[in-house]
Amino acid sequence: MMHIGQGLVCGNKIQDMIDAGFHFTIFLADYHSMINNKYGGDMDKIRATGDYFQHCFTALGIPRERVEYVWASDLAGKKEYWERVLRVGRTVSTQRVLRAIPIMGRDMRSKETEAAAIFYPCMQAADIFEMGLDVACAGIDQRKAHILARESGEKLGWGKPVSLHTPILMGLHGVPDALVGSFDEDPKLNQVIAAKMSKSKPEDNILIHDEPDVIERKIQKAFCPAGVVEGNPILEYFRILVFRDGERVELKRDPRFGGDVQFENYGQLEKSFSSGEIHPKDLKTNIARILSERLSPVREYFGKHPQPLETMRRLGSG
Repeated sequence: MMHIGQGLVCGNKIQDMIDAGFHFTIFLADYHSMINNKYGGDMDKIRATGDYFQHCFTALGIPRERVEYVWASDLAGKKEYWERVLRVGRTVSTQRVLRAIPIMGRDMRSKETEAAAIFYPCMQAADIFEMGLDVACAGIDQRKAHILARESGEKLGWGKPVSLHTPILMGLHGVPDALVGSFDEDPKLNQVIAAKMSKSKPEDNILIHDEPDVIERKIQKAFCPAGVVEGNPILEYFRILVFRDGERVELKRDPRFGGDVQFENYGQLEKSFSSGEIHPKDLKTNIARILSERLSPVREYFGKHPQPLETMRRLGSG
């Protein structure tokens, strides 16, 4: 299932790139998902998920005629692709590859990594060159794969693709319950990756087709102590999802508690919340309203095209 970290954060950036004149390729990484043991490596289920993701991006307003969808298995069907993978592998040490495996969402300290996972970082680097990308766009947790591509590309004479990284959206429970595992040497980035929203944790995410009452229920349970800014997912959603367009944002409040209030930028909102002027309940109620309104077209789309979503519900989380 697609959550708002994938749908809104990635979707917004895809739309930005299209608006800027880029030809954008959305990569459906079915082989990579198999290596990462999604659905136990069942390719039929993985490909059904890829089809569903295409519908999700269309529902989010990204027109199919403005993007190109490429399956990893189509690249993998060419012997030239595997030559690229091997050539990338020849430019780096085994230890270097092992350090890049956390792009799969695995703990760096895990001793049970399957041998197939060693191919994963080399494949991600090779994908960029096989598709002829000038700019590689992904979440900040995949920066190691991009660095590997830039380093190997330079050594092999393939060029150095530009890397564009989107932020990782925090799960509803925030940082306190997520600080387990070791995903990156950088303590700050490790914290971000550990706390990220995940589709495998139903009560820690908001799906792009969740009904308004479900969004409201999940948001009201979210971590948001009064005056606490650090590790606060609700504030993060305002910062990343709401204030991105530079527009004034209005919080609707009961007249008994000061009535509606407007903010020109995120900094003003954070300051008002940290000082106690804005109550957590007001933040939660308003972000639930804003997200429900923004995701209304998605619910409408799947109301008209229910089959992909029904298929995903039968498959489960993977």
